[in-house]
Amino acid sequence: MTIIAARRYRDGNPLTQALDLNVEQTRGPGEFDWVGLYEPTAEEMALVGERYGLHPLAMEDALSVSQQAKVETFGDTLFVVAKTAEIDKLESIAYGQTAMFVGHDFIVTVRFGSQRAHDRLRAQLERSPERLSEGPDFVLHGVLDFIVDGYAPLLDRLESRVVEMEEGAVAQFPDEARIRRIFRLRRAMRKFEVVVGQMEETANKLLRLDLPCIDPKARPYFQDVHDHAHRAMTRARGLSETITGIIEIASLLEQSRQGAITRQLAAWAAILAVPTAIAGIYGMNFRFMPELTWRYGYFIVLAAIAAICALLFWRFRRIGWL
Repeated sequence: MTIIAARRYRDGNPLTQALDLNVEQTRGPGEFDWVGLYEPTAEEMALVGERYGLHPLAMEDALSVSQQAKVETFGDTLFVVAKTAEIDKLESIAYGQTAMFVGHDFIVTVRFGSQRAHDRLRAQLERSPERLSEGPDFVLHGVLDFIVDGYAPLLDRLESRVVEMEEGAVAQFPDEARIRRIFRLRRAMRKFEVVVGQMEETANKLLRLDLPCIDPKARPYFQDVHDHAHRAMTRARGLSETITGIIEIASLLEQSRQGAITRQLAAWAAILAVPTAIAGIYGMNFRFMPELTWRYGYFIVLAAIAAICALLFWRFRRIGWL
């Protein structure tokens, strides 16, 4: 059984007696169960579902890692799907899924993909029994807040990569490998925006809608989750806009460099056109040419060419073409 932890709480304090899911144990007043599963099989999920009366469709969604973040109700049970995200070893965004079944006296979390276990979160919540005594809806808030807070380190890593790309694009036009990297990152950011947007919408539903197993007093806690998700969405959109700006800046800088080179080539072509034209004229085989019989004609022509070329060079240098 892939049970990470299965505990029963009474008035916010964990009971010393171990919770055995194979044996049905009646929950008394002020008691609720918190069962954490990690990548369970269908048989294991069916066992937990039978113990807590989970809906088959909800269990099927919990085992499917391609679900989007959402909130659904099945009778008196609230079903919530949250998406986790983290940077993997290949420096790409790896997504996971945590499904939560929330009843009046139980909460079951089913985690797929994410390597961030809930052990530290559970220990943190157990240090506040007065808060934990509020019930499963408080645990639901804690898990969602834990997942959304996990977006911040990912965004920090992405932000450092975007800054590096931005500085590189300003220094020189990106090569093919860097361009491919920029477009891959922009595609990843767009997908991440969708995931965070769905999480923000999920938190908003938990905050605004009248849902089973959510005490009205617990709704302000979900406002905090919504605010964190909204903050992550704002940062993600800012990074996406920066990536788009990198592409535009690199394109403008390259156009500027190409324009400068074109102006230089045009200026030198104009300067070289003067001696070429004059030499071409005197290269024609006409019998009567100006200054052919004059002793200083050759030197006068060379001086005229040099003077005109110098004047053109000065002019182009003054307007910034050379």
